[in-house]
Amino acid sequence: MKEYLLLAALCVLPLCAQAQDKTERLDSVVVSASRAGKQTPVTFTNVGKDALGAANPTNSLPMALNLLPSVVTYNEGGTGLGNSAMTIRGSKGSQINVTLNGITLNDSENQEVFWVNIPALTSLISSVQVQRGLGTSANGAGAFGASLNMNTAFVTPDPWARIDFSGGSYNTFMTTLSGSTGLSEKGFYGSAAYSHGSTDGYIRNAFVQSQSAFVALGWLRGANSLRLTWLMGQQRSGITWDGIDLEQYEKDRTYNGAGEYYDELGNVYYYPNQTDNYVQHHLQLNYTHSFGSHLSWANTLNYTRGEGYDEYYKVNRKLKNFGVAFPEGDNYPSRSDMIYQKKMDNDLWVFNSNLRYRSESLDLTGGVNLSRYRGGHWGEVLWVKAFGDDVEPRYDWYRHEGVKWDASAFVRAEYKPLDWITAYADLQYRGIRYSFAGSDDDWLEFGGKEEDLLDYRQDWHFFNPRAGVTAQLGRHKLYASAAWGNREPGRSDIKENVKGEGAPIRPEKMLDVEAGWQFASQALTLSANLYLMEYWDMLLETGRLSSSGYALKENVPRSWRRGMELSAAWQVFSWMRLDGNLTLSMNQIRDYTSYVAIDDYSGRTHAVNYGKTQMLMSPSVIGMGMITIRPWRDGSLAWDGKYVGKQFIDSSMREEMAIPAYFVSSLSLSHKFSWDKASLTLSAYVNNLFNHLYYASGWRWEEYNEASGTITSGVGVYPQAPRNFCIKCSLTF
Repeated sequence: MKEYLLLAALCVLPLCAQAQDKTERLDSVVVSASRAGKQTPVTFTNVGKDALGAANPTNSLPMALNLLPSVVTYNEGGTGLGNSAMTIRGSKGSQINVTLNGITLNDSENQEVFWVNIPALTSLISSVQVQRGLGTSANGAGAFGASLNMNTAFVTPDPWARIDFSGGSYNTFMTTLSGSTGLSEKGFYGSAAYSHGSTDGYIRNAFVQSQSAFVALGWLRGANSLRLTWLMGQQRSGITWDGIDLEQYEKDRTYNGAGEYYDELGNVYYYPNQTDNYVQHHLQLNYTHSFGSHLSWANTLNYTRGEGYDEYYKVNRKLKNFGVAFPEGDNYPSRSDMIYQKKMDNDLWVFNSNLRYRSESLDLTGGVNLSRYRGGHWGEVLWVKAFGDDVEPRYDWYRHEGVKWDASAFVRAEYKPLDWITAYADLQYRGIRYSFAGSDDDWLEFGGKEEDLLDYRQDWHFFNPRAGVTAQLGRHKLYASAAWGNREPGRSDIKENVKGEGAPIRPEKMLDVEAGWQFASQALTLSANLYLMEYWDMLLETGRLSSSGYALKENVPRSWRRGMELSAAWQVFSWMRLDGNLTLSMNQIRDYTSYVAIDDYSGRTHAVNYGKTQMLMSPSVIGMGMITIRPWRDGSLAWDGKYVGKQFIDSSMREEMAIPAYFVSSLSLSHKFSWDKASLTLSAYVNNLFNHLYYASGWRWEEYNEASGTITSGVGVYPQAPRNFCIKCSLTF
C-alpha cells in the first residue's frame, strides 16, 4: 500500500514531459522530416542519448521507454532481453510506426517490429522521439496509436571510444564496444559499435544469444553531408510466445511447455532447439545538401535483408497434414512426433527524398517515399520419428510469397502569422499494392485443394490530412490538432480471413483530436493533454495467436480511445528532482462481436456478441513516479514506480480473461569517476524492487462446440521476473 500512496503523491504533484532536444544538425535533417518540432501541435516526448545510456543495459528499447507517458511494456521471457513488446495508449506494436533515420522498421506485411531481431538499440541510437496519436506524416504504415522516430546520426568533433560491460541475474550479460574517429579537418568521420548479449531468461527456454553491429562512414563539409550506415542484428532465442496457463502458473511460474515431449516410459524431455532464429541487415546511403540558410534537401536509399526460421518439436502430429511421403514397402502409423522449421526471408528496398524550406515565419517540408517489399514463407520438415534416423524427409510442405509496393507523398507546413501563433497543416497520400499467392501451413490439413490456395491482390489509396494550431504565451504553450488516418490490414489477418468465414477484413480509419497545455520554467515543467482517438473498422487483436506467435486481429466497426495525460518534472533542489505522469482513459468498443472457431476444423466460426466492452490490453489507469537525487558530485540515486491498471486478455471483459492491476518499481545507483579525458561510470540496478509476482500480458484460445452450444477457452500469460539485479561498468576515453 505504501508504494501506491507514494506513486499517487508523485502523480498529484504538478505533473512533465522531458525537455525537448533543441539540437538539429545537417547530418540529421533526414530524420527531422518525420519528427515534430518545438511548436508542432502534436503530443510527443524526446529521449536523448544520455537518458538512453542511463537505462538498464539489459533492457530492449521498449523496456527502456517504459516510464514514458501511456507506455506499458512486457517481456515474454520475464526479463529485458528477448521478445519484448510495448503498448502506447493501449495501441499494440502493429499500430506503432517505427522509423530509423526516416526508414520504417515495421515489417511491411505484418506491420510489427520484432525488437528481439534488432538487439541493443539503446546503445546504437543517439535519440528517439515518441509521438502519441497519429502524429506527423510517417513513411510506411500509418501510426494508429503512436510512432517512434529513431536517429543514429551522431557526429562529434573529437575521437572517442567506449566500453560497456553489464552482468546480472539469470546469467545475463551484455558487452558493447563503440567509438568514433571524430570529424576530421576535411569533414570525414566514422563511427562503429558492436554489442553482444546473452541470458538464460527467467522462464525455461527463455535464453537469448544476440549480437548487433553498427558502422557509419560519412563526410560532412560545408553544404553537403554524405553518410553510409550499416546496421546488423542477429539473434537466437528460445520460443516463449506460448506463455503459461493459469493453473500451471500457480504451480511453477517458470514453466514453459515449448518443445516438451515424453518417451515410452513417460519421462519428460524438452527439445533443446525449440528456437527462433533471425538475422537482419540494414544498409542506408544518405545524401543531404543545403541550399543556403533556408533550403535543404535530403535523400536516403535503404536496403534491408532479413532471413530466419522457427524450429519446433511437435508431438503426435498427423503426417498427411505435412505431406509426408511414406517409404515404399513399409507400414507406418498415421501420426508421429516430428521436427520442422517455419522459414522466411525478405527484401525491402526504400527510397525517400525530402525538401525543406525554413524561414523565421515558415517551415515547409515536402517529400516522397517509394518502397518494394518481397517476403517468402515456407515450412520444411526435418525429422519424423516413425521413420527412424535413417530417413531424412527434408522438404517443403507449404510455400507462399508476398509482394508489397508502397508509394507516398506529403507536404507539411508550419506558419507563424504572429510571433506567438503557429498554424500547422500536413497532407499525405499513400498508395499500396499488395499481393500474395501459394499454400499456407494448414493447406494440407484442410484437404490440399487447389481452390484453397492463397491468391490475393488488393490496391488501396489513402488520403491522410492533419491540421492544428499552437499558441506560445510566455512560459505557457497551448495546442490543438485534428488528424485523419487510414491504414491497410496485415498479411496474417488477411490470409486467416481469406481461409475462414469471419467478417471481411477492411482498412481501418481514425480521427485523432489532441488538445494540450504546457508550462516550463527553470525548475518546473507541467503538461496536460486531452485526446480523442475515434476509430472506424479498427483492427483489434482477437486474443488468438497464429502458430508463429502473431496476434491475429479482426475489424471492430466502431471504437474509441479517449483520455487525459498529465506529466511533470520538478527540480525541487539542486540535488533532487521529481518526475511523474498519469494517464486516465476510456478504451471502448461500441458493440463487440467475437468470432470463435468451431471445433470441427472446418474453418467456420461462431459469432458471439458482448455489446459495449473495453478493448483488450488497454488499462484505464497508467501512472509513473520517479525520484532522482544526487547526494554527491557525479553520483545519482533514482527510484521509480510504475502502476498499470486492470486489463483484459480479450475484449469480452470476462473476469477469467482479466490481468490484475500491478505496481512494479526499480532502483538505480551510479557514480562517475573522471580523470583527464577519460571517465569510468559504475552503475547498479535493482528491478522489481518489492519482489511483486505478476504477469503483464497474455492471449487466449477458444473453441465452439455446435452440438452442446458451449465455448471452451483457455489463456496463456507471461510471468515477469521477481526481484533481480544488474551491474554496469562503462569506460569512456
